[in-house]
Amino acid sequence: MIKKIKKLKKIRLHREGTDTLVYGFIVIAAIALLLWRFIDSKVPFWCFTAIMGTVYCIVINFFRCPIRFFPEEDTTGLVVAPADGRVVVIEEVDEDVYFHERRIMVSIFMSLFNVHANWFPVDGKVKTVTHHDGNFHKAWLPKASEENEHADVVITTPEGTDILCRQIAGAVARRIVTYAKQGEDCYIDEHLGFIKFGSRVDVYLPLGTEICVKMGQLTTGNGTIIAKLK
Repeated sequence: MIKKIKKLKKIRLHREGTDTLVYGFIVIAAIALLLWRFIDSKVPFWCFTAIMGTVYCIVINFFRCPIRFFPEEDTTGLVVAPADGRVVVIEEVDEDVYFHERRIMVSIFMSLFNVHANWFPVDGKVKTVTHHDGNFHKAWLPKASEENEHADVVITTPEGTDILCRQIAGAVARRIVTYAKQGEDCYIDEHLGFIKFGSRVDVYLPLGTEICVKMGQLTTGNGTIIAKLK
């Protein structure tokens, strides 16, 4: 029981969900009150309350923001998962926007039930932050990485290696929030941004990087080591 209480104390709600949760609760409560007061049969009230209560709980779950700290002090060369989810892509690709060379892309897909806060995958300095408008294909499709709306953050590690972290909108996700600012120092344990509802994060790494995850593996944002830079 004590362990469960300690775990609950490490859970908070992300500030990106404040408006959604407050206004959603007001609307649901207002409709429920109207159903209770102006319809003789209480069946509509209880059906509405049960359905919307379930939906509201799912939304609360979505906006969870666990307090996490990477357990290792020495983060030199480590690339940590920027998001909770499942590894859906590990492959070499041509990256022609920033690096103009082949890179290893590791993609993590976040379902509706995952935490959607994003963390910086490495320590370093933010080199560029760019937002690209685009489509809203299903986030797990290969073309989503380039064609969907996305935000790119290029980070230079203390050793001088540039990596790209890409936040991608999905069929449901329609808002990408990026906290990273060009020229600022960034660290593992800090939030890079947030994506509202199902989406994906890609990390582009240099060839020769040791990949520490497998296809289909579940990841914990700011917890799972996905790669080691050479």
